[in-house]
Amino acid sequence: MTLAIDARGLRKRFGRTEVLAGLDLAVPSGTVFALLGPNGAGKTTTINILTTLIRPDAGSARVAGYDVVEQGDDVKRRISLTGQAAAVDEVLTATENVVMMGRLSGLSRREAHSRAAALLERFELTDAAGRRVGTYSGGMRRRLDLALSLVVPVSVLFLDEPTTGLDTRSRKELWSVIRSLADDGTTVFLTTQYLEEADRLADRIAVLDRGRVAAEGTAGELKARIGGDVVELRDADGLLLVELPTDGTVHGLRAAIDELDRLPVASAPGGVVSIRRPSLDDVFLAITDRAAAPAPELIESK
Repeated sequence: MTLAIDARGLRKRFGRTEVLAGLDLAVPSGTVFALLGPNGAGKTTTINILTTLIRPDAGSARVAGYDVVEQGDDVKRRISLTGQAAAVDEVLTATENVVMMGRLSGLSRREAHSRAAALLERFELTDAAGRRVGTYSGGMRRRLDLALSLVVPVSVLFLDEPTTGLDTRSRKELWSVIRSLADDGTTVFLTTQYLEEADRLADRIAVLDRGRVAAEGTAGELKARIGGDVVELRDADGLLLVELPTDGTVHGLRAAIDELDRLPVASAPGGVVSIRRPSLDDVFLAITDRAAAPAPELIESK
């Protein structure tokens, strides 16, 4: 298995605050890898190190086969980074934005125009190519931002909370674009606050807490770590009264419902019983709550 990102023992401190405390990551090529974590967990610091923007205090990292400290220029030629805010010029049209980036990246005028046409078609912006970007919706700007990141083909694309501030429709449109990039062989490393985003997109997920990976695996593997289905009893207003674990079998469901019947809350008027499978929200809360217990709060410089 070829690794697009191989980080070992990364440490980073800002003043007296240790933001990364021995971080290990292994990201296979051609996959979507999601890094989750509460605010201050070290997500942005991790991306900044992997994209050569800051140096680690200790540890090592290789991206696209090159060391981020010793071979930073080689890394930069093979990666692209899209931050939380769309880095587009609102006065220019979409075509002018992409052509300008192409020229700055060393393409000839003809190559830049050809690349612009191809990228705008891929990101479904051809019909709006001649419009000023200032008239675009948030989703269109993010798609253009991604197009700019790919003017020169890269091995690894870093996305720092790429759908923050987008509405549900725009978010799902961008998910489709990101998934297609990985299907074409680009490694996508993203941070996100939307757990559904990681669930839908990521081949593997790492949960970062207090500067270390607290858990890693596929979405299914992480959900399985905190148990199986649960039977919930809610009152007429939807307030959760009690939940009981179950293995999902008929026998297990009957046992859970029998136990509910024996509880005083079961007689609440309008009560509704339902079965719920663990979500990434459950995983995130369970893992970060456990990891947070022994240590004081850390604040990431962000």
